[in-house]
Formats: sequence, structure tokens, C-alpha cells
Amino acid sequence: MSFDLEEQEKVDELKAWWKQNGSTVLLAVAVFAAVVAGMQGWRYYQKSQQQQAAQVYEAVQSGIQGRDIKRIRDAAGQLIEKYPATPYASRAALLVAGANYELGDAKSAKAQLQWVVEHAKEDGARDVARLRLAGILLDEKNYAEAMKALETQHQKAFDGLFADLKGDVLAAQGKMAEARAAYQAALEKIDEKSTYRQVVQMKLDGLGARG
Repeated sequence: MSFDLEEQEKVDELKAWWKQNGSTVLLAVAVFAAVVAGMQGWRYYQKSQQQQAAQVYEAVQSGIQGRDIKRIRDAAGQLIEKYPATPYASRAALLVAGANYELGDAKSAKAQLQWVVEHAKEDGARDVARLRLAGILLDEKNYAEAMKALETQHQKAFDGLFADLKGDVLAAQGKMAEARAAYQAALEKIDEKSTYRQVVQMKLDGLGARG
């Protein structure tokens, strides 16, 4: 194939440019390809982790249904150890915390709830853990720590539950005026259609009856 003079000059310029910059271009292409491959690999890894975690989580749920505490603890421990970045780990920790507390092992239950508070990937799981932790601390009459757990930031959807439990802690300490205010705040935050409002209203009425 023959080129005219102008075309030949362009070809020569292109060859010269490639000689000077070709290695840089190839490096950039290689880096881009590596980044794309890395992203695809990471997505595959995450998907694989989620799938494996979901299978182990099924064992936790099965253990709950069968009241098999060993199976619950083993499966939950595996999730927390091997798949802590998945939401299944915090959900399993909540379940095993409940099972442990029912069996009278408050120490383990609190440790698992605290793990959820510190590591959960879902805000909702973290808020549920704080509420349950505060409830255990209330049962133990550790009112200062219970209030500390309740006075942390949380999602607005949980405002009513947090206020209600604050009322319980305050009432247990004999701080009736403050408890009354907390229950009133809970009523204002809980959906009017929720049957839980009746429970809070009964607590509020009970304080009024006692003066």
C-alpha cells in the first residue's frame, strides 16, 4: 500500500509518538485491566461470602427452632469469626444473645450484643442490640450503664422504643416525673396504629395512679 507525502508524514509522526509513549499507554491499559479485574473479583468474593454466610445463618435459625443451644452457638460463632462483614453475623449474634440470656448466661449475652453495637453493618441491628443490652442492664439494676446505652444516636424509627425503655429505667430509680416525661415522649413517637402504645399508656397511667 502506498501513501502520499502527507499521509506518510502522519504515519511517521504516529510511529514516533508511539515509540515515545507506547510503554506508558500499555502500562495504563494494564493498570485499567487490573482494576476492572480486581473489582470483578471483589464483587465475586463478596457474593460468595454472602452466600456462604447465608447457609451458616440457616443453621442458626434451625438451632433456634429446635432449641439446640450448641448448634446456635457454633453456627453464630462461625459467622462472627469467618463472615463478620456480612449482615448475617450481627443477626446471628442477636439470636444467640437472646438464647444465652434465656438460659441465664447474661454475661455472654451482653458480650454478643456489644459486638453487634460495635460491628453491625445494619443500623437497625445496632439499635436493636442497644435496646436489648439496656434491658439486660436494667434487669441487673445497672441503671447508669442502661441509660448510657439508650442515650446514643439511633434511627428515628426507634425513638419510641428508646424513650419507653428510658421511662422504665427512670421509674426503676424512683424518678417518676422524669419517667412520666419519657413515656409521654414515647407515645408521641410510636405510631398511633401500633398496639404497643397501649403498653406505654398503661405504664404512664400507672405512674399517675401512684402520684
